Amino acid sequence: MKNYVIAAASGALLLISSHGMAADIEAGKRKADEVCAACHGPDGNSPAPAFPKLAGQHASYLAKTLTEYKSGVRKDPIMAGMAAALSKEDIENVSAYYARQSGLTTKY
Repeated sequence: MKNYVIAAASGALLLISSHGMAADIEAGKRKADEVCAACHGPDGNSPAPAFPKLAGQHASYLAKTLTEYKSGVRKDPIMAGMAAALSKEDIENVSAYYARQSGLTTKY
């Protein structure tokens, strides 16, 4: 019985730890440079108040938001077009990349 508990706990830890490492940060940076940087800035700290800062946001929030733009749940013609070109893997990678960036606070 003890071995089953250890095996179950080890398996659970493996799943939890691998979930956080699934995204490819470098691939996210490359995709963000191609698709997002023009409006949101190269590191996600948008220079314009009209565009949200993405740096430092939670990856799950960013992924949910991009998925909702892609599916049409969120309505914005520009973001819908940008998100349409992203695969699920791209969304995970870009979200993880921006989540790792330092969010700068700027007064407008």
